[in-house]
Amino acid sequence: MRCPITYQQIDSGKYSITGLHSLSPKLDILKDIPLTLSEIRQEYLSRAGKMSIQGVQPKLSMKLNIKENQFEIVDIRGKFILKPPNELYPELPQNEDLSMKMANICGIEIPWHGLIYSEGNVLNYAIRRFDRSGHNDKLALEDFAQLSNATRNTKYNSSMERVVSIIDDFCTFPILEKIKLFRRILFSFLIGNEDMHLKNFSLITRNRKVEMSPAYDLLNTTIAVQKPIEEIALPIAGKKNKIDRYDLIDYLGKERMGIPAKKMEEEFERMFSCYAKWNALISISFLSDAMKEKYYILMQDRKKRIFG
Repeated sequence: MRCPITYQQIDSGKYSITGLHSLSPKLDILKDIPLTLSEIRQEYLSRAGKMSIQGVQPKLSMKLNIKENQFEIVDIRGKFILKPPNELYPELPQNEDLSMKMANICGIEIPWHGLIYSEGNVLNYAIRRFDRSGHNDKLALEDFAQLSNATRNTKYNSSMERVVSIIDDFCTFPILEKIKLFRRILFSFLIGNEDMHLKNFSLITRNRKVEMSPAYDLLNTTIAVQKPIEEIALPIAGKKNKIDRYDLIDYLGKERMGIPAKKMEEEFERMFSCYAKWNALISISFLSDAMKEKYYILMQDRKKRIFG
């Protein structure tokens, strides 16, 4: 038995104390969300027009009620986002939680996240909103679709070169943010995340500094989607398939982003060194054995293409 928040082994219960305390030091138990999967989906349909969270994947806003030891679905002032299992794409909560943990290993900033149970022992993905400060304050947050005057319908009509130019135009320290961006792009390619469109990159203003927001929506879409058509959502040098080391390292990193050679080498080594830890994490994740095997195989293929 493992805690779905930390993956730590547990002898009893559903969560480890470390996992519960990562939510709140006052929390010693966490009750299941008192809704079946069908009821969660119905909640989404009934609240979809009221909430600020949007997107193709069903999402609900939540707050943590410490006194009741339970998450509650809310319309406003939610501090967490809930993503239930998707009927069309298998094991998305387990996939996204694992992928976000893998991102953390390689130094990508991520918010609190974890798997939480709802009625019937159904695992849902939960993530803390990073655009909230204190009880009611909101931090300025704009995704790259907004910053480039794109819409939900045109979020794929761009390029990685355009993403880089947004960093140059808006960030307080562009070169630092381009290094963060490069790390996320390389990571996303290595784990098979083919859906990093304009709305999956955002800038946040914190302490008077405009910078990339913590990462979100990182998952291996290649193993979730049957017969994926493209390897990346936004083209690099006009390419969406057969991406190789030259495209990512030499062209995008060195030439287009202007990242110094020494720093590029550090990023290259950082990502290569993560494979052993990634494989270990996949092995104890909540994915099924079949999905774990697909994840392993894809990562090995991408590793050969980039690292040789």
